Amino acid sequence: MIELSSIQKRYRIGESTVYALRDVSLSIRQGEFIAIMGASGSGKSTLMHILGLLDIPDNGNYVLSGCNVSSLRDDEHAALRNTVAGFVFQQFHLLKRMSLVDNVRLPHLYSGKEGDFKREALECLKLVGLEERAGHKPNQLSGGQQQRVAIARALINDPMTIFADEPTGNLDSMNSAEIMKILKSLHEQGKTIVMVTHEENIAAYADRVITMSDGMIIRDECRQQKAVKQLTTSGQVIAAAGPRLWRNGRLGGFLHQAMQSVLANKVRSFLSILGILVGVASVIAMMALGSGAQASMEEQLKSMGSNLLSVRGGSATIRGAAQGAGAVTRFTFRDVDDIASMTSLVKRASGYVSGAAQTVYGSSNWSTSLNGVGLEYADMRSATPEIGRWFTRQEVKNLEKVVVIGVTVAKELFGSNVNPVGKSIKINRINFKVIGVARAKGFSGPRDEDDIVLIPVTTAMHRVLGKDYLDAIYVEALLPSLIDEAKNAVDRVIRKRHRLSQEDDTFSIRDMTEIQEMLSSTTQTMTLLLGSIAAISLIVGGIGIMNIMLVSVTERTREIGLRKAIGAKKNDIMLQFIVESVGLTLVGGLFGVVSGMTVAWCLSIFAGWAVQTSVYSILLATGFSMVIGLGFGLWPAKKASDLEPVEALRYE
Repeated sequence: MIELSSIQKRYRIGESTVYALRDVSLSIRQGEFIAIMGASGSGKSTLMHILGLLDIPDNGNYVLSGCNVSSLRDDEHAALRNTVAGFVFQQFHLLKRMSLVDNVRLPHLYSGKEGDFKREALECLKLVGLEERAGHKPNQLSGGQQQRVAIARALINDPMTIFADEPTGNLDSMNSAEIMKILKSLHEQGKTIVMVTHEENIAAYADRVITMSDGMIIRDECRQQKAVKQLTTSGQVIAAAGPRLWRNGRLGGFLHQAMQSVLANKVRSFLSILGILVGVASVIAMMALGSGAQASMEEQLKSMGSNLLSVRGGSATIRGAAQGAGAVTRFTFRDVDDIASMTSLVKRASGYVSGAAQTVYGSSNWSTSLNGVGLEYADMRSATPEIGRWFTRQEVKNLEKVVVIGVTVAKELFGSNVNPVGKSIKINRINFKVIGVARAKGFSGPRDEDDIVLIPVTTAMHRVLGKDYLDAIYVEALLPSLIDEAKNAVDRVIRKRHRLSQEDDTFSIRDMTEIQEMLSSTTQTMTLLLGSIAAISLIVGGIGIMNIMLVSVTERTREIGLRKAIGAKKNDIMLQFIVESVGLTLVGGLFGVVSGMTVAWCLSIFAGWAVQTSVYSILLATGFSMVIGLGFGLWPAKKASDLEPVEALRYE
């Protein structure tokens, strides 16, 4: 079954070379019970590790059922360990966070076979007399019972050979006898047993005793012969080495074990989750704040109108002295009509005048801004009242004394609980009837857009301000793509009507969309800046995850060695730790989403800030947290997967 030829194994210790095995040749037949004995350092454990494919010789050939396995890759060795070898260790190597039945069926996770193997695990526990303790944890058992669980785990995949390394080394004489009775029973059932021991009374159970000294076999004694069956063909043995990473629900097994690992270290897992939670919550809250500010800005931009041009009188310079706005070019309603007549470019136009106003209602008075506006102004500047109505064409034509007031003026004159519509107020000592309350717009920079009164432009010019010209003309282009063309056409009309040359700068045309784009760009930059700052905390949380996983790799080195011994490949170990890392970050991300939305809600309720939580920010933060978990979990996972099974099992 097993043929070793001229096997050598050496180790470098500082500048010295130590030979653990020197030209060892050995043949093992199926069904033998072999005890390997020798003093400490004789090479007996190294020989068993090579026989069990836990270690690779430096020289020589290892033939298993006619196939030279010395040239196989690490993952192929792992697959063979899973199918043809079962290990019983002196230290038991049971996973404390798992129940006995889960410990026993652990090799199934790496076997590629379908099913959960729970029934088979219970049968193996019954074989060693522990079926009634299947739901217990290893720390609830005695040393002898734990070793019996280890034997049950070695039997779960029905291996060809049981490798037992000092199986009674940590047990008293009574438990030692029980363990050896089980091994003897397995031998009688046809199992091949290879056992390392330094005790003569334990070696007495074996049919063949191999004695080693200084890395060489000095005696090979057969005490009795036994008829044996033929072993499975080599082709079937090697076929078990095929990769089966994603098949048969193995990912679900990794998820289950990742959950067990996380719950086994609650405080450490909580601290890891906390770092991601803070990062995700910060990203969502900051992006909600930025998005809210942008939405608020967009609402203000709507009040400026879409596709809007503002035509204002310029400020001429005469003998070095700057004149006031409108000192040279004074607009008239004829200018408004001429501009509005360009229907191929202009949707509508409206004249505008402004001034100061002192408003009085009863014993309340308030200084505010007065705007005289045309009929079209409401639609052009999103000023249609939410309470009451706008001016009618007849009211504008007849210079009626009607007014639409801003919410700030309404509050100052009437208080919070009085509807001002229908009441009369004085504006610069002239009685006006309130017909509406303008839609709230908030602040635009330092200016309160709601601290305003709006009256018909004709009334403002002739009854209140005493002007015979317009301060400005608002022009709405037909389409956004026609803004530049409309701007040039308006410029030509004004210059033609007022006989101005191209060099005259006595009026200006401002494209309001430029201001909108500038403000929109500013808010987007602010949102990006806030999100970037918050993302830094996510990265810091990811570094915390990486540190925790590195600590976990160190703490679980022997567990990694066990998993490799029972058949785990490099990709299996990597996947195990990556699943744990991503799982931690995902849980932290989900809690972070809830926390971030809560923080955003608190900012809106208690601080009065404009916030807007978007699905995009939630998906971005959660997705980024998963990427962080994957990215920062790769290095610890790779470090774990590169551990040699023998070195990992020896780790203290």
